[in-house]
Amino acid sequence: MPLIHWIHKLYKLLLKIETGLLTALLLSTILIAVGQIVLRNLFDIGLFWAESYIRISVLWVVLLGAMVAARNNEHIAIDFFVHKMNEKIRLIVQRFTDLFSATLCFVIAYHSLVFIQSEYEDGSIAFGVIPNWFCESIIPFTFVIIAMRYLVAAIFNVREVTE
Repeated sequence: MPLIHWIHKLYKLLLKIETGLLTALLLSTILIAVGQIVLRNLFDIGLFWAESYIRISVLWVVLLGAMVAARNNEHIAIDFFVHKMNEKIRLIVQRFTDLFSATLCFVIAYHSLVFIQSEYEDGSIAFGVIPNWFCESIIPFTFVIIAMRYLVAAIFNVREVTE
């Protein structure tokens, strides 16, 4: 089989993993939040790590959701004027905005990586034995992925990738 076929299969697998992780994380967040409410209201007990887990998992769900939105071109966009442009100008504007978005996401990824490094040096714990830097490492990871998706869209004019 040609190499491009294997790369395509690997990419499809990564998309499924991304979607599966997002689904599992959202489901676990909901279950733990509901469980915490039930435990507190009915039994006057609770999971000591639940609030920290929920706070961190919301961050992960939001950022993984942003990755999915960027891959499917379902992100928030203000395109009132774009619909009134002819096709050639619209493609130029779209490539420019994709390139701008990629640049901005790379900048955010860099600065969030600096933040993660300072969290690592601080050594603070999020919950249990899990350090803050590990929980926050999703920030630079997702912004790099989103930036690469916008960069590919800007270069190759690829607007939608489905599973």
